[in-house]
Order: sequence, then C-alpha cells, then structure tokens
Amino acid sequence: ATIRYSVAEEMESGSFVANVAKDLGLEVGKLAERGARLVAEGNRLHFRLHRKTGDLFVKEKLDREALCGKSDPCVLHFEIILAEPLQSFRVEVRVFDINDNAPVFLNKEPLLKIPESTPLGSRFPLQSAQDLDVGLNGLQNYTLSANTYFHLHTRFRSHGPKYAELVLDNPLDREAQPEVNLTITAVDGGSPPKSGTANIRVVVLDVNDHVPQFSRLVYRAQVPENSDNGSLVVVVTATDLDEGTNKQITYSLAENPEAVLRTFLVDPQTGEVRLRGPLDFEMIETYDIDIQATDGGGLSAHSKVLVEVVDVNDHHHHHHHH
Repeated sequence: ATIRYSVAEEMESGSFVANVAKDLGLEVGKLAERGARLVAEGNRLHFRLHRKTGDLFVKEKLDREALCGKSDPCVLHFEIILAEPLQSFRVEVRVFDINDNAPVFLNKEPLLKIPESTPLGSRFPLQSAQDLDVGLNGLQNYTLSANTYFHLHTRFRSHGPKYAELVLDNPLDREAQPEVNLTITAVDGGSPPKSGTANIRVVVLDVNDHVPQFSRLVYRAQVPENSDNGSLVVVVTATDLDEGTNKQITYSLAENPEAVLRTFLVDPQTGEVRLRGPLDFEMIETYDIDIQATDGGGLSAHSKVLVEVVDVNDHHHHHHHH
C-alpha cells in the first residue's frame, strides 16, 4: 500500500507532515516496539520519524526547484520498514510549489539595431524570461512600457518558454529620435505576483533619406580680372542630416559650359572654388557655375555660383564699360 502526503516547499526544518502511526492503523508505541525506520528510495532522506509518537517531520527545508526543476508534480518516495513481522509501506510526499522565484531576463539590457526604413508591422522576437517556479507561479505574461513606436505580441506555445515580439506600429526616424528606450516586464501568476524587467535599447540605423543642403541657393563672388591662377573665388558648403557615409559630401562641377570648366575648379572635399585659367573681362563678364554636392549614398543637390569679373584698368588696354 502507498500512503500519500503533501507538503509545501521551503517549510522550516522540523515542520509536521502527518502522523504515520494513525494512517497505518497502529497504536502509538507499536512503531517503536517494531523498530520502525525510514529508508530512502534512491535519493537522500528528507524526512524524520518520531518513533514514540508516530509523527513525520520535514528533516530539512525542501527546495522544489532543486529537487525537481521544471517537472511537476514533484514527488519524493521513501519506505517505512517494520520488523517482526517484517512489513514495508511506501510513502509518497508531493512537494508543492510556492512562488519563491521571480521571472528573470538573463540579458538585462538587450540591444536591437533597426533601420529607419523598416516596414510597419515588422516583428522583432525578444528573449524569454525564466521563472524557476511551475504552474501559475511560473511566467504568465509580458508588458511593455508606453511608447510611440512598438506594441508587444506575446507568443504562448504548448511547450517551450513564452516569449514576446516587438511589433513596429509607427515609422522610425533616426533624425527625429536616434534611440528608443523600452522596458519589458515579465510577470508570474503568484499571489502576490512577482516580476522582472529588462531595458531594451533600440538603436535606429540611418537610411540615406536626406539630400545634401547647400547653405545658400546662390553664391555671389567678385574676382578681379588679373587674379592669379589658384586664387580663391568662394567657398560653398552643403550639409546632410544623415550619418556615417550618408552624410559625407563630395563637391563637383556638374553640367557646365566648356568656358566654365576651363576657368574654374572646385575642391571635392572643402568646397573651395578656385581659378584654373585666366580671366578676360572683355570676353566674359559673369560666369554662372553649377556646383553639385553628392552624399556617400549617391543623393545630390545643386547650387549656383555667380562670378562677376571686375575690370582692372591696366594701362595697355582701354576697356569699354557696359
């Protein structure tokens, strides 16, 4: 015959479980008379028998997680042996779970890198939390801190851990908010419930969604007609709100007439427009230069440089003023 008892885990050493003598139908005193003893089945003995009274006690605090891990029910077996006449009784003690463990995220600060062009509805699975307790005392649900961009979808599977996914609701924009910080909370079903949190850092990756912008649409410069080659005419500047190579700008002379290309050059890095060839006020009084700025992702913008050649009254010629 098997006698079944139950105890809650973590009860103090010496806690009363049951009176075995009564359950075996033996008078008090018989147990001692017949030399009753407990014999463990396989594992160590977790209980103690008081032979005089027939009371069974917890020998040491029982930790259900250490004894049984995730398997439930958690049952400990032992035998009570009586001598003369020899009799043995099987005893099963079920150890009930108490909510002594909170859910825990092993990685407290997960990092997600998500491009700003990511389509809405995209899902990003998160690590599951671990709770060593079982049943209701185990992990039940996840919640997400209030934010503009994501909601949480929890995946419950018949076996394996429950995990959650971030679902993108609103477009990410690195220029508006380069980083989004979220808190995910895992809650168990104990009363009172216990919880654990992780702080998710979402780094928004740049997409080349900005065109370079010149500081002005039109730059004006005046250059004396007798200036030396290499003289600085004007400096153009363009900026770009993207980051990394998407903001690196290269300057060039775009589609320009031959006369412009012969006369001017632009430094691709600094935007310095300089003289390349001689100027002659008699020939051309104003140059209209088209300058292009291109970012590392291939997007470009244009600006104008209007150069006015200033007549220098040298003594060899008589210039006609217009």
